[in-house]
Amino acid sequence: MTTATRFDQRMYAVMNNREGAPLYATAGRRRAVVFTHMALTAGGFGAFFVWGGVAGALTMVALLLPWVVMTGAINGATRGLLELRGRMLDERQMVERDRVRSIAHRLTGWLLLAGTAAVVLLAAYTDVDLSGVPAPLMVAVLVLHRLTPLWVAGLRVQDDPADDES
Repeated sequence: MTTATRFDQRMYAVMNNREGAPLYATAGRRRAVVFTHMALTAGGFGAFFVWGGVAGALTMVALLLPWVVMTGAINGATRGLLELRGRMLDERQMVERDRVRSIAHRLTGWLLLAGTAAVVLLAAYTDVDLSGVPAPLMVAVLVLHRLTPLWVAGLRVQDDPADDES
């Protein structure tokens, strides 16, 4: 068994810091954080690809700080499930991480199938010019692939057990 490095210990401490817990203390708040993160992600990349240039880049930069805060909130809610190395997780967490990745993989697969079908149908049955689609589509696929496990983990996390005061 490998021992935890100083980096592992520091990341564990960061991911298990409960200072931000009120932000994600309930299932409703965690859903709000995850959906806000999704909206910020879509807004940032959407602005960049729709407006392009300086306006798109500035919008993306403006959304970056709240996006990072929401990412931290999801990681805090999951206690670093996807960010910590395996040696820092117990068996239950390892199983949950595998489950989250499996669900995210299936979800991403279905979304990619739907997106591919939409592009094929648009190309076959409409006069829509799809020449500008490949680059934004590839970025969207990459972002979706990287963030879907985080979103799934954030939506699946359970409430902390209530403290007994008796």
